[in-house]
Amino acid sequence: MTTATGTYTPKPGAAPLPRMIAAQAALETRMLLRNGEQLLLTVVIPTLLLVLFSSVHVVDTGAGKAVDFLAPGVLALAVMSTAFTGQAIATGFERRYGVLKRLASSPLPRWGLMTAKTASVLVTEILQVILLTVIALALGWSPHGNPLAVLLLLVLGTAAFSGLGLLMAGTLRAEATLAAANLVFLLLLVAGGVIVPLDRFGGAQDVLGLLPISALSDGLRDVLRDGAGTPWADLGVLAVWAVVGLGAAGRFFRWE
Repeated sequence: MTTATGTYTPKPGAAPLPRMIAAQAALETRMLLRNGEQLLLTVVIPTLLLVLFSSVHVVDTGAGKAVDFLAPGVLALAVMSTAFTGQAIATGFERRYGVLKRLASSPLPRWGLMTAKTASVLVTEILQVILLTVIALALGWSPHGNPLAVLLLLVLGTAAFSGLGLLMAGTLRAEATLAAANLVFLLLLVAGGVIVPLDRFGGAQDVLGLLPISALSDGLRDVLRDGAGTPWADLGVLAVWAVVGLGAAGRFFRWE
């Protein structure tokens, strides 16, 4: 007597790793775009700052049109709001509620989860850049420079802010992460060369220029407003922050 072997469709087992990462990245992106607080940080605030300060002469941005100074800074702010502030807050509360612990026990490896989060950040940033570029062009922005240099700045800026955001989310309590991430966002908005030129800060200019938001906004401004070549000094600052932030996050991140 023979026994028939059962056939199961689909075949039990984990999906291919690229498919798992893509599915998790799509989920992360949908969750981010549905979150009202995240949309306020990533879309509403940068858009309002760009429109307001380009239309109303409140801050002296030097010679030329205000939008030519502001647009690169607001693009840098958008990167920071998504890669640092938004990611730190979301990941901090996922860690508090045990979401990360459960995901870490799934077939998706931990590095795959972080890859999916990074992909979600990049997708969101692409949408931000498109929206802010369209608005800036409508306000009379005239960008110049090498698009490859701009892309390199945005990628390194994303890496730097992601590392810092994950470091904060993985070491502090969720409530402390929420307060600290928003505080850092406000401080860097004021003192990071986004809206107010760094030369308005006198002797502190050199120190403030070493901040990641300052390096990103100044680098973008050099390329997009002044048509300069590759801003190696700003790229170097961002690279150092990226290595330090991602390295520290990888070493000290706590999943529980």
